[in-house]
Amino acid sequence: MASRLISGRHTAALLASLGVGTVATGFLLSDSGPLAADSKRKLYPPSADFPDLRKHNNCMASALTPAIYATLRDKLTPNNWTLDQCIQTGVDNPGHPFIKTVGCVAGDEESYQVFAELFDPVIKDRHNGYDPRTMTHPTDLDATKLTHGMFDENYVLSSRVRTGRSIRGLSLPPACSRAERREVERVVVMALAGLEGDLAGRYYSLGEMTEREQQQLIDDHFLFDKPVSPLLTSAFMARDWPDARGIWHNNEKTFLIWVNEEDHTRVISMEKGGNMKRVFERFCRGLKQVEHLIQERGWEFMWNEHLGYILTCPSNLGTGLRAGVHVRLPKLSKDPRFSKILDNLRLQKRGTGGVDTAATGDTFDISNNDRLGKSEVELVQLVVDGVNYLIECEKRLEKGQDIKIPPPVAQFRK
Repeated sequence: MASRLISGRHTAALLASLGVGTVATGFLLSDSGPLAADSKRKLYPPSADFPDLRKHNNCMASALTPAIYATLRDKLTPNNWTLDQCIQTGVDNPGHPFIKTVGCVAGDEESYQVFAELFDPVIKDRHNGYDPRTMTHPTDLDATKLTHGMFDENYVLSSRVRTGRSIRGLSLPPACSRAERREVERVVVMALAGLEGDLAGRYYSLGEMTEREQQQLIDDHFLFDKPVSPLLTSAFMARDWPDARGIWHNNEKTFLIWVNEEDHTRVISMEKGGNMKRVFERFCRGLKQVEHLIQERGWEFMWNEHLGYILTCPSNLGTGLRAGVHVRLPKLSKDPRFSKILDNLRLQKRGTGGVDTAATGDTFDISNNDRLGKSEVELVQLVVDGVNYLIECEKRLEKGQDIKIPPPVAQFRK
C-alpha cells in the first residue's frame, strides 16, 4: 500500500507540474492505479504532440499535416502499434537536403490500413504517382517470359535478384515481440528444411554459429550485422540482437535467405557472371517452393491487390524486388549524360558495397528504381534491357562513337 501511495504521489506531482487540475489528477489516480499510456496521451490535444518537421526532407514529413496527425494519433492497430511509432524514424532522422528518405515504417500488416491517410500519400510520393487507393499491383513470377537475360561478361561481373516476404499474422520487425520474432524464425526454418535439389541447404543462427561458420559467412559476403544506421535503430530494428536472427543458404551458395533482419525474410538469388536469366529462374522457383512449404504449415505471406507484398518499409511494397548487376562502365560513367540515361531507363546506381556507398573505380551496382506498379518479370526485363543499353553505350564510346539518351521508360500502366 505504501509503495502505491508513493507512486501515486510522484505521478500526482508530475501531473501538477504539467498543469493538470486537482480534480483531473484525483480521477486519473483512482483505485485503477497509475495513469495508462493511452490516457496520458489523451491529456493533451494532438496539436501539442505534433512533431517539429520544419527542417525535414522525407516523404512522411511532406505528407503529415496537423489534421492527419489529429485524426490518427490515438488510433491503434490490432497489435497496439501507433502512428507515433510509425513515424519515429522520420522524426529522428530529418534526411538529407538532396536525398529524400521515406521517414516511416509499418509495425504490422494492418498499419497500412489503419494509418492509410499517412501511408497512401507517402506511397504515392515514393513510388512516383502510384495510387494505392485506385490502382492494382501485378504479380508475375514466370521466369520463362524473360528475354535476352545473358549479359556480356566482359562487362558484367555478377548478377543478383532479391526481395522480401512477411508472414501474415505476425508483427513486423519494428513491432514484434521476442516470441513473435522467434515464431517467424521457427516457421521459416521449418519450411526451408523442405527444399530439395539445388535449393537444399542449411540454416545458421546468428546467436549460435561457431567462429568458423561466422568467418566463412563473412568471407562469402553473406553475413549481415546488427543495424547501426539511425534510420533502422530509430525504427526499433535492433532490439534483442541477435535473438532469432539468422542466415540460410543452399549448398551452392546461390540462393540465400536472411531471417529477421529488416523484414521477416529477405530472399536473394545470385551468382558470378552475367546469366541473369538463370538467377531469375532460381529466384522464382525458390520463392514459389518456400511459399508452398509455408502454406503447408498453415501460414501465408502478407499480400493484397493494391500494395502487392507487404514489407516493413513503404519503399519495398509491391514486388520488394531489386534486380542488380555489378558492371564495369569506365567510359560511360565519366560521360556527363550517364545520370540522365539512368533516369530515363528507370535505373539507379550504387557503389558495389551497397546502399550509400561510393563506386569503386569504374564498377557500379546498377538496379531497378521501382518496386510497385510493375510485376517481377517486368522489372527484371527493364534491368536486362537497360543494362544491355548501358553496355552498348560503353562499347560505342570505346570506338569513339557517339551515344544517345534514350526516351523515358514508362514507370507503370495506369
